[in-house]
Amino acid sequence: MRASRVSHTSVMLLAWTVALVVFFPIAWTVLTSFKTESSAIDASAMLHFQPTLSSYSEVFDRAQYVDYAINSLIVSVGATLLVAILAVPCAYSMAFHPARSTRGLLLWMLSTKMLPPVGVLMPMYILFRSMGLLDTRIGLILMDTLMNLPLAVWMLFTFFKEIPRDILEAGRMDGARVTDEIRHLLLPLALPGLASTSLLSLIFCWNEAFWSLTLTSSSAAPLAAFIASFSSPEGLFFAKLSAASTLAFAPILVLGWLGQRRLVRGLTFGAVK
Repeated sequence: MRASRVSHTSVMLLAWTVALVVFFPIAWTVLTSFKTESSAIDASAMLHFQPTLSSYSEVFDRAQYVDYAINSLIVSVGATLLVAILAVPCAYSMAFHPARSTRGLLLWMLSTKMLPPVGVLMPMYILFRSMGLLDTRIGLILMDTLMNLPLAVWMLFTFFKEIPRDILEAGRMDGARVTDEIRHLLLPLALPGLASTSLLSLIFCWNEAFWSLTLTSSSAAPLAAFIASFSSPEGLFFAKLSAASTLAFAPILVLGWLGQRRLVRGLTFGAVK
């Protein structure tokens, strides 16, 4: 009994330690955003300072936050919807109609996530320029879709494999077509998995910075470009940069907090039968 209590206490301490380590950069950024530039670089004023909204005021005066936020919202939601539209039939085919190469194909798709984006920067830039997709929302939607599709297919494949084949076979005996199977049988049963996959895709699209800064300049620039515009090689900019960062991650942080139950439920979907 005593050993069990010690083990439980150790696990709780470890969990709190990890939580604090993860939360510290967020708390630091938020606190810095309410400081003046001189206080932001003063180590003695880490917690003892006079809060001010001057950094936020300068951020709003210098850049149109709403325009950047709208671009991020359109690109993230559009890419997430496109990922779901493409990933669902692909994962369905691999899960219920596998071929000899299915496992190898899945591993190959997942391995593309390990490729450094800068490794394909030049061909992708030339391709987007020739297609007229530079600095467009459609271009960013397509790029974010390509970045998140492998992970979405892999996750949905795992979720679909947990669904008994007998349910789909019963639907076929009643005359259900493939579209009917996916729409009326598969998706309702795999809704937690689909929700968690979509939420992760939305978060990744919102946080994507490399391609956002590379393929956009002004018209379709998302919040990643909004943050980057407040960095400078000269002068003091930490407070303004922290304010811009807080405005950028606050919406997705709130969404993740509100959707954490569905995310955890989806990630553990099928773990216990």
